[in-house]
Amino acid sequence: MQEVQSRTGGRDVEGQDRLTELGRSQAKVAQVYQERCTKAVERYFEAVRAAGEPLRDGSVRSVSPLDLWRDASAYWLDFTQRSILFWDTLRQRGNNWVEHEKAGKPPLLAFDWEIVADARLFEQPVNYALVRIVPPAGIKTDPERRPFVIIDPRAGHGPGIGGFKEDSQVGVALKAGHPVYFVIFFPEPMPGQTLADVSKAEAEFLRIVGERHPKTRKPVLFGNCQGGWASMLVGAVEPDLVGPIVINGAPMSYWAGNDGENPMRYAGGILGGLWPALLASDLGAGTFDGAYLVENFEYLNPANTFFTKYYTLFSKIDTEPERFLEFERWWGGFFLMNRQEIKWIVENLFVGNNLAAGDAEWSEGRAFDLRSIRSPIILFASLGDNITPPQQAFNWVADLYPTTEALKANGQVIVGLMHKSVGHLGIFVSGAVAKREYKHIVDLIEYIEHQPPGLYGMQIEEHTTDEGLRYDVTLTEMRVEDLQVLQKYSRKDEMPFEAVEKTSEALASAYETFVHPFVAPMVTPAAAGLARGFNPQRVQRWVVSDLNPFFWPLKGAADIAKANRAPRDNDGPAVKMERCAAALTTASWDLYRDLRDAAVENTFFRIYGPASIGMVEEKKAIGEELIDIRNASFVKEALSRIEEGDRTRAMVRAALLLMKAGTGRRRLSAMKRTRELVGQDIGLLDMPIEAARDIIREQSYIVDFEPVKALLALPKLLQTSADRRRLLDMIDHIEGRIEANAKQIALLGEIRRLLAEDESPGKPKAEPITLTLVEREAEEHPGVGVKHGSARRASGTRRTREHP
Repeated sequence: MQEVQSRTGGRDVEGQDRLTELGRSQAKVAQVYQERCTKAVERYFEAVRAAGEPLRDGSVRSVSPLDLWRDASAYWLDFTQRSILFWDTLRQRGNNWVEHEKAGKPPLLAFDWEIVADARLFEQPVNYALVRIVPPAGIKTDPERRPFVIIDPRAGHGPGIGGFKEDSQVGVALKAGHPVYFVIFFPEPMPGQTLADVSKAEAEFLRIVGERHPKTRKPVLFGNCQGGWASMLVGAVEPDLVGPIVINGAPMSYWAGNDGENPMRYAGGILGGLWPALLASDLGAGTFDGAYLVENFEYLNPANTFFTKYYTLFSKIDTEPERFLEFERWWGGFFLMNRQEIKWIVENLFVGNNLAAGDAEWSEGRAFDLRSIRSPIILFASLGDNITPPQQAFNWVADLYPTTEALKANGQVIVGLMHKSVGHLGIFVSGAVAKREYKHIVDLIEYIEHQPPGLYGMQIEEHTTDEGLRYDVTLTEMRVEDLQVLQKYSRKDEMPFEAVEKTSEALASAYETFVHPFVAPMVTPAAAGLARGFNPQRVQRWVVSDLNPFFWPLKGAADIAKANRAPRDNDGPAVKMERCAAALTTASWDLYRDLRDAAVENTFFRIYGPASIGMVEEKKAIGEELIDIRNASFVKEALSRIEEGDRTRAMVRAALLLMKAGTGRRRLSAMKRTRELVGQDIGLLDMPIEAARDIIREQSYIVDFEPVKALLALPKLLQTSADRRRLLDMIDHIEGRIEANAKQIALLGEIRRLLAEDESPGKPKAEPITLTLVEREAEEHPGVGVKHGSARRASGTRRTREHP
């Protein structure tokens, strides 16, 4: 009886604790909602005050009635002409859209191209193709230089964003002399194709590129947005075909983000998960319309969607149309997916967040394991991106590798680059980003494969010299644990998304059982095509085109307006009032957006927050799994060979010991100088990159786990005096030419002492004078006792890989 009462009392206490935690969390949700609404209103009134400031400076009141009349007359003539030109530009946009549709929506690349392989003809056909970019006049590429393969996002729009301008990813790679290939896709999916089929086709493309360039290293894979995780899938399925992977603005950890900043992450929960995508596919006769995805993007910023982009065109009608029409050609190209594809994406990524957890299956019982990727990975994200925020671009690293030691133990090199302000589309289309970030990414790729395993932050530094502005790239060693600063609340706010996943599964199952059998047979392909034509995203384009006879007179009127453009006073009272009205309109839309997003977020956590309370307790009960990385087979194997090796391994070990004694910062300019000075002496450049990486990985384990023994064993790797002399010559060659701190200078002296030619190889050596320095480094980063705290890994299914 006492035992029963004890258990009952324990449950009561546990229930009370959960109620207390629930009350606390809901109070926090209410507080955050109130703060967000208050700040939204404050921002609105501040914007209103700023908008009216030009009208209160006294210049408007000091204008005489006659001058006011003249200004108003000139303004209204200009306003009329701008209105005609504005609507004519929209008519041109509509005509461009109609012509693009008739042409089959070809890729909108700024470069000529030719098809190399059409996956519609593969044994398992998919609507993808590999094309070779033809270098423009004046640019030559070297077929023996490493090729680049760029995968564009298939997220509603068509291909081309990676080569949309001359200053783009394509343009930067071409100017550097690399052959460039582009993965395009066609508007209609092939019957029955799956995302796994697409990944296999893209892997085949890489195999073809490798065969076309047999004398080069493996192709560099660039993935943009959705193309980023597509690139990672290819790297996981066929790791032997892929060189360095660069993923730009790519969402990988879909639950991540911060409250008040990333409203798109709540969409799946508010809509109920997967079933709306299934319904949309059934209404499309088994095809999902990419225009729905574009609407999601436009939902984020209604001010720009409904007003700002059009007002910018209207206010700059003499200079803006070309840029507007160029971008709208891409933005208005809506591509399709089949039902299985969008189901996999929503179920495994948007709602399930299964990719980093290793639960995203590409066939029954076979999941994509991103730890299979052996190539270095560069992640490029921006703090100004609200579609793929940095948390979604980087948090998967911490999901996959809970500690720095786990990342190193898998032999992985990951480099992160963060832009401070550019928006999502700017990551791909900004010419400034192409000239700065992508240029230096391309430059770094030639050196990244010879970096020891670890996580690095990449910074692009500007230096003013007599010759002008000069850039340098710095890699700074980081710890995976540092990624926690990207997200508030230690990621506890991701727990309600697990409840969303379970809700989605239940609703999708109900839909498939009770709704799908009745809806799907009722919709014919012809009816679905007609419905797509009347999607608002398309209607706004074809209605304002020459298909509409009401707009036929516009061209003639626009020609007259251009021929008789009347100047206006850009600082006059009428223009100031126009700008004030525009700023007030934008501020009103922004207020609506802020209040709407706050309400959506509040609703989300009110609904799903209570369900996550139990999950917190469940995770605590599971506990953390302690894994000793030092005892992993590949680490033990490396440590067993501390006293074995050759001159190349000795030189690599010496370099790694010097790096360990350094500041953790490595400049690209220093890497280039080092390669010029001693690159050929080390021997890594003459061997296959896989063999070189194996040596670097093995020696990095030895230096990380046993730095003292690694130093003392150096002479045993250099059996002949000639080998010792080669290493000493290398040290002499670089000393004074490469930046070094006091610790590194002391270590250089110690290596000289150990390898002194006048010492007999068998003679016992005194303790190194820098031994305490190396020991201290070992104590700071011992690399043992790694904890895997993720609930998905606690069952033991996500242990550290046994093969690096």
